[in-house]
Amino acid sequence: MTRVAAVDCGTNSIRLLVADAHPDTGELTELDRRMTIVRLGQGVDRTGRLAPEALERTFAACREYAAVIEEHGVERLRFVATSASRDAENREDFVRGVRDILGVEPEVVTGDQEAEFSFTGATRELAGRRDLRRPFLVVDIGGGSTEFVVGDDHVRAARSVDVGCVRMTERHLMRDGVVSDPPAEEQIAAMRADIEAALDRAEETVPLREARTLVGLAGSVTTVSAIAQDLPAYDSAAIHHSRVSRDRVREITDRLLHSTHAERAAVPSMHPGRVDVIAAGALVLLSIMERVGAEEVVVSEHDILDGIAFHAAAEAR
Repeated sequence: MTRVAAVDCGTNSIRLLVADAHPDTGELTELDRRMTIVRLGQGVDRTGRLAPEALERTFAACREYAAVIEEHGVERLRFVATSASRDAENREDFVRGVRDILGVEPEVVTGDQEAEFSFTGATRELAGRRDLRRPFLVVDIGGGSTEFVVGDDHVRAARSVDVGCVRMTERHLMRDGVVSDPPAEEQIAAMRADIEAALDRAEETVPLREARTLVGLAGSVTTVSAIAQDLPAYDSAAIHHSRVSRDRVREITDRLLHSTHAERAAVPSMHPGRVDVIAAGALVLLSIMERVGAEEVVVSEHDILDGIAFHAAAEAR
């Protein structure tokens, strides 16, 4: 067995997976999985730079993860950084900090690479399911961007567009530096128009409507599933491979868009770091479902992080 670690550093959160990889198949046995909300992309859409406080939050999480990686005796570590660090003028500050703490160079991947990792992580377990029709459309709704991937066993087409729960919240739902509580109808309409324009761009290269099964990844989607199930607390086992109908997603999205910060924070399964951005993330999901005509979304807890670990394991063989 090869012990691998994967770190996925996105716009809103940074996550760690430590796993043992089978030397022949690359299958993973999970040993540790954790997530920290760091909001690395704070203000990047407006300033083009990573904020000092956002960098420090991220480096603090990296120091915590370094201890976990050392404790588990990891043989191979892969660190992938996505949308926020890709867009920032001062991304070298980020790269240098990660290298100093974890001893590896963070890979600031392209949107297409991000899509490949997401598809691999999300669909390996689904490949043998007879109740799910192909091709799959995997959508990974992040903080700064959303990846769209259509494929069967392998990726056929992929596109990353700059709509995510943090970017949409900062662009449309904030006034004077504060998230509207709740947002006005014109703010929601502007955000919806922005999302629809992004879907138009995605459809230029990805045949979204050819998909027969929609697979949704990342925190916005998993939180919507938790709300749909009325879970008393966030429960990965209950969320993984759950299915949420389009009507239920629409109902939840409408509720979130018209709720106050306090009302969203009171949802038992809501992570505190998602309270202000979940409404935007839910609207992205709903817009995708309506565009492609998906009656339901299959929710996966296995995503880009698992894809990174699979690739790290394959490289170690």
